[in-house]
Amino acid sequence: MKKKTQTVFIVEDDDNIRSMVAYALSTVGFKTEGFADYSGLRDAMDRATPSLILLDIMLPKEDGIWILRKLKESGETKSLPVIMLTAKGSELDRIKGLDLGADDYITKPFSVLEIISRIKAVLRRADGDRNITNEFTVGTINLSIDKRAVFAGNKEVVLTYKEFELLSCLMRNVGIVMTRDALLEQVWGFDFVGKSRTIDMHIKFLRHKLGDAGDMIKTVRNVGYKMRDG
Repeated sequence: MKKKTQTVFIVEDDDNIRSMVAYALSTVGFKTEGFADYSGLRDAMDRATPSLILLDIMLPKEDGIWILRKLKESGETKSLPVIMLTAKGSELDRIKGLDLGADDYITKPFSVLEIISRIKAVLRRADGDRNITNEFTVGTINLSIDKRAVFAGNKEVVLTYKEFELLSCLMRNVGIVMTRDALLEQVWGFDFVGKSRTIDMHIKFLRHKLGDAGDMIKTVRNVGYKMRDG
């Protein structure tokens, strides 16, 4: 059976970068459409949904963070893979985009080989996510992938996008020690400076929000974390 061609929407106001990325992706079999701003993306999304969106943060009018938030608030596009493109390199910018639901983050300047590799990796993870169990229960914690809902006992727990992804990763691997590198790869999908601090910070917030059930997340000193078998 012939594999379906995957489509990537490129939202980038720099014509040269947009054209370069589109050409590189076309050489490895992707179909692409490019847009300089949100209005172009919006019109295209009315016609069809892509496999993935490459989204620049610094855009005229509505910026990439605003667009990302709008995509993740919609039931039709909340699971759509998004990779952020930006000239900024601070950890704060990365965390902001990732917590809103971005799947990866690429800092300019980048090589075309890097961007192709990142896109393929994100699409592989997205395909894998569609084939996993969507309901998890560990101790008093209940998590639903489809509903994007978490309950600790009878109390609903409101999590950020990445807190939810981090908890679901731990619950999928209950009893297994997850290194910080493994968590970063599975939840964030890339390496960046300060990665240990980022993981530890999210675990701290996650435990706090889960209340007494937060004790289910155990620290394995000098290695990482695991979800205790309830």
